[in-house]
Amino acid sequence: MSQSHRLPAGGRIDRSRSLSFTFDGTRYSGHPGDTLASALIANGVHLVGRSFKYHRPRGILTAGSEEPNALIQLGLGNRTEPNIRATQIELYDGLTAASQNRFPSLEFDLGAVNDTLSPLIPAGFYYKTFMWPQRGWMTYERAIRRMAGLGRAPDGPDPDRYEYRHAHCDVLVAGGGAAGLAAALAAGRAGARVIIADEQAEMGGWLLSEGDTEISAKPAVDWVEKAVTELAGMENVTLLRRTTAFGYYDHNWLGLAERVTDHLGPYAADHLPRQRLWQVRAKQVVLATGAIERPLVFGQNDRPGIMLAASLRSYISRYGARPGKALVVFTNNDSGYRTALAAHHAGIGVAAIIDSRAEASGPLPQSARAAGLRIYEGHAIIATTGRLRVDSVRLGRLAASGDRIEGAGFGIPCDLVAMSGGWNPNVSLFSQSRGKLDFRAEDGVFVPGQSFQPLRSAGACNGVLSTADCLAEGFAAGAEAAREAGFANRKPAALKVTEPDCPAAAPFWLAPPEKPLARAKCFVDFQNDVTAADLKLAVREGFQSVEHVKRYTTTGMGTDQGRTSNVNALAIVSATLGMEMPAVGTTTFRPPYTPTSFGAIAGRNIGALFDPVRRTPIHEWHAAHGAKFENVGQWVRAWYYPKPGEDMHAAVNREVKAARTGVGILDASTLGKIMVKGPDAAEFLNRVYTNSWLKLGIGKARYGLMLGEDGMVRDDGVTVRLGEDRFLMSTTTGNAATVMTSLEDYLQTEWPELKVYLTSVTEQYATITINGPKSRELLAALTDDIDTGNEAFPHMSLREGTVAGVPARVIRISFTGELSFEINVRASQGKAVWEALIEAGAPFDITPYGTEAMHVLRAEKGFIIVGQETDGSMTPDDLGMGWAVSKVKPDFVGKRSLTRSDTVREGRKQLVGLLTEDPKEVLEEGAHVVQVALQQPPMAMLGHVTSSYYSPNLERSIALAVLKGGRALIGKTLSVPMPDKVIKVTVTEPVFFDPKGERANG
Repeated sequence: MSQSHRLPAGGRIDRSRSLSFTFDGTRYSGHPGDTLASALIANGVHLVGRSFKYHRPRGILTAGSEEPNALIQLGLGNRTEPNIRATQIELYDGLTAASQNRFPSLEFDLGAVNDTLSPLIPAGFYYKTFMWPQRGWMTYERAIRRMAGLGRAPDGPDPDRYEYRHAHCDVLVAGGGAAGLAAALAAGRAGARVIIADEQAEMGGWLLSEGDTEISAKPAVDWVEKAVTELAGMENVTLLRRTTAFGYYDHNWLGLAERVTDHLGPYAADHLPRQRLWQVRAKQVVLATGAIERPLVFGQNDRPGIMLAASLRSYISRYGARPGKALVVFTNNDSGYRTALAAHHAGIGVAAIIDSRAEASGPLPQSARAAGLRIYEGHAIIATTGRLRVDSVRLGRLAASGDRIEGAGFGIPCDLVAMSGGWNPNVSLFSQSRGKLDFRAEDGVFVPGQSFQPLRSAGACNGVLSTADCLAEGFAAGAEAAREAGFANRKPAALKVTEPDCPAAAPFWLAPPEKPLARAKCFVDFQNDVTAADLKLAVREGFQSVEHVKRYTTTGMGTDQGRTSNVNALAIVSATLGMEMPAVGTTTFRPPYTPTSFGAIAGRNIGALFDPVRRTPIHEWHAAHGAKFENVGQWVRAWYYPKPGEDMHAAVNREVKAARTGVGILDASTLGKIMVKGPDAAEFLNRVYTNSWLKLGIGKARYGLMLGEDGMVRDDGVTVRLGEDRFLMSTTTGNAATVMTSLEDYLQTEWPELKVYLTSVTEQYATITINGPKSRELLAALTDDIDTGNEAFPHMSLREGTVAGVPARVIRISFTGELSFEINVRASQGKAVWEALIEAGAPFDITPYGTEAMHVLRAEKGFIIVGQETDGSMTPDDLGMGWAVSKVKPDFVGKRSLTRSDTVREGRKQLVGLLTEDPKEVLEEGAHVVQVALQQPPMAMLGHVTSSYYSPNLERSIALAVLKGGRALIGKTLSVPMPDKVIKVTVTEPVFFDPKGERANG
């Protein structure tokens, strides 16, 4: 078939070149500038898929990303991708596509038996049927899984490459139609940094399809080309075509998915990624996302050949394709007449215009009458016929009430139906931003209301439909956004626009069908086969919340997120309930706006980069000086530093002794560091930590425990107050990301009223700890502006100054129980400061020590490590840390759980120390402890060993353990059964070294 339905002239396609492609194994041809949808239409192909539930034949409904029907399996092998909208697939030579959800073929699908059985599988069928018998569930599950889904995911790894891009701008414009281009021009001319993104291959939106619109006495496309050229010439403007703004998040952070080479297929350059994910932080946002034409709901309104009126106009004007030969237009507004006239001028026969309004008297209806087109006012389509494509419609006269047909219906042959129920502003991104919607009753649409972020809506997405109004709002929104971002501008001159006048539509939600509604199949959601009868059934069965109706019927849950169905569904539900539409509410729009590939989201974070190796800024020094390394979380940390002839134990013993007798130096850069900033920062910390934080002085540090809602210890660390509204929180190395996520969760879901901002700064700073009795002398030797004296610089305090000539924050805290200073400098200066400390510390026999020595040192002092002494079941009291829990604070996370009966019962596991009878014998970590060792299991377990080391300072082994009623067992002898022997241990306090804590005071 060779483009039998291509118009002889017109469109924005390149007719000088032909492209070959295949669909379901048949070869066709098209032109550059075509989408797969327009090329199929030009080749006379209208059947493109089967619906999800009933497997009914489906054709192309729209011309944009809202397409619910034409979902395509694109590509072959590992480059195949399911559920791609044919309306967004740009044609390239050699493109291979296939239909989905059918077997054995698109024309003959065995799954279509579901359509015949549809009375037996109404809404909620799944919930009611697959409940019994219980033994049959495995069979049900296998069958459901085989039938679920639409396309097929590739079996092997994705061979393509994806990229990330982080960007900041003054003004982000989402949408490149009339309003978007105007907004970008206004902001760009003011000097603001502008990013304008549009999901289509060309900027211009619907102006590319409206041949009867003029701007400044020239075709609208001329103004579009001039505007794009001007924007492209501005250094402060970034134009992103083929880029979808898919997510609008807090603080004007938006996600953009750019399809860099999808339109090139195998001809893409090797150095280019397939897609790029833009993560944009914008000072101001202008939403110019347009409007989506609303389908009409009538009997059998889903047959191939039935499409939206404006989309039909787009295929004619923009793509030079003729979707049919005999057209019937069904409308409730003047926009339908605009399509009828465009089709008539393109040589497509217009069999009839069916208008649900009793009288159509505007300029466009008058032009239609003057062109000799037949108009049926006060009529509606009540049914359609045709197996794989519509071949006729039946219509009837509407009663004055609009809810029934008067007299007998009659038929009109046709192969094409264009329907228009008005226009729904595209408010998806506005809703994602947490904006509230207002209802406009006169045309039954939801428009942007109160916003909660620095944004403004302009154009059709704001409820205006004329090009003149869209341009005016766009220029005004762009100028205002630039002003808010700090750029002065002048008011642009108004543009003269000539276009047909299309008044707003009068709402018409459901055409009375010829058959009873339960059998008429008046489809509301085309992708999920949800009918008006399904919605009414859901209401009858007690579902009143629109969110419940959505889930019960699955309306609006397809890949299109209900863009063509949600408002119609809401209107039918509200009418059935006898309530106004605003009272029923709306469903929630969630990101992504359109399906976004996993590849784009993952970027390069795959394979070896999926879990990247993180190295500290001082890693090269460690490696050059013979350090052995271990993995801690994602970090590679120095484990110990063996000298020639030393094994691990000898090296660790030397390092531990040095930290107690001279100066030890540790690279602690891996500790999690979170900047907590905002006027409510102290209150926030007061809620997430167990102790009090409101009165912590600036320059002071405090240790804190963080609990889960269950009262169990989740993390610990020292937090320093840097200013009235700023704190620097430290976390354990392995828990940094988890803590950050948890804190963000509290701020966003539990306490959104708190003005607090969190920033991970773990990798921005190098952290060097020096400790030991000579550490003060070493620090004093390298600083001129920090008084290191005991009174001037007490324990648990912060001083800022220079160390080795480098700006530094120095915190006097200790994880070893020794006099200790933690030096924080910028990551880029970490290695230099470390080397300066090593050089200056030579007279003090400075010794670098690794994580193993650190563990021994902290265990000597009985200090816990979260995740080693804790396992998600330990309370502060279990760990002997009840002192860290405020008795006067009204609340903190986990407080109520600390009084649960199980939390305060006797016999809970408690942290204790263990000393072996043989001081040289080191227990195995994880070994169980029992009261009496029996010859063989089972034995009553008291607990287990959490940490176990040899202490060179005590010249014996030490261990920490958690035992049932552990503190009551202090002084008693217990047993640790091992496979080859039983080890006797004495229970002690968990602090083995310097029990009074005098050494940390220097």
